[in-house]
Amino acid sequence: MKFSFMTLADIDEIGFFGCAETLGYDAVWVADSQMLYSDVYAVCALALQQTRRIRVGPGTAICGTRIPPVQVAAMATLNRLAPGRAMLGIGTGNTAMRTMGQKPMTIAAFGEYLRVLRALLDGETVDYAYGGKPRPVRMLRHEDRFMNLEPRIPLYVSGFGPRAMALAGEYGDGLIFAIPPRGVPVQEALGHARQGAARGGRDMTGFRNASLLNVVLLEPGEAVDSDRVKHAVGPNIMASVYYFYDTVHERGIDPPPFLSRIWKPYCALVEQTQPEHRHFRTHEFHYHDLHPGEADLIDAQLIRDTCIVGTADELVERIRQMAADGLEEMILAAGTSAKWRFAEEFSRLVMARL
Repeated sequence: MKFSFMTLADIDEIGFFGCAETLGYDAVWVADSQMLYSDVYAVCALALQQTRRIRVGPGTAICGTRIPPVQVAAMATLNRLAPGRAMLGIGTGNTAMRTMGQKPMTIAAFGEYLRVLRALLDGETVDYAYGGKPRPVRMLRHEDRFMNLEPRIPLYVSGFGPRAMALAGEYGDGLIFAIPPRGVPVQEALGHARQGAARGGRDMTGFRNASLLNVVLLEPGEAVDSDRVKHAVGPNIMASVYYFYDTVHERGIDPPPFLSRIWKPYCALVEQTQPEHRHFRTHEFHYHDLHPGEADLIDAQLIRDTCIVGTADELVERIRQMAADGLEEMILAAGTSAKWRFAEEFSRLVMARL
């Protein structure tokens, strides 16, 4: 099992990457959301310059805000700075698009984007339609100057539904997905990826899987819904609520059962903001803060419904089971200031025993 972090693109916290490296983590994935955080590629470049071993890359970069050649140029530049340590996670971009009042990229468009991205990362010539005009394109000077496509840059596709998971198998070197309590079992996700691989005539040799997780490491005797826990993972929990707020209202469906008891009071909080500005408010504190009134909605059950919770002993056993189920990398989601303490304690109390 590999252990890594997903943190926010924060130009003022480059020191966290060195901290994670010293503590033995394998990688740090950096969230990309242009209306909220520092530029993801600037942060990754600085992080790679100030570390020596750890892998670093967008987790995940957003398709709707950068065309494939721009995405590849940025990654190949990172790969020149730190050959073999740059990695690319790519996704349709729920928060990055929602904060502009736009919807994420459709799965069909995502598949076309990945087709072009995969070919360019491999140094191939590929037909690409820009402005509606298809033309053959390739990265021109990667062999000797400016950027490196070698060592090969691993491409992880973010997929939380069957069709996106299949695209990971068709075009990616790995899959980023969610396991229970809010996702699917590892082998089910890999089954979808294998279907995509078969469609693309690829095998799954060397294919990796990684799950983005909210993890709560309880102190002995600590309540699941303590103030400390709410501060540490409250924003992670509310990110799920924000996602379903958009989905429920766009599709005219009921909220999922785990949110039913807080749904009306949460909607009342959001609806204090005028309708045309609600896309500012809904995702404004994504993974790093709470709006007034949100902490009151978070109880022990909601934490258990959205997080893996336990003492060090309990987490060790849970992680051993995850590994037995086939999970290869745990990506620990952390956006608040609590990540520094959590990184140290998780390394010392949990990772050291595995």
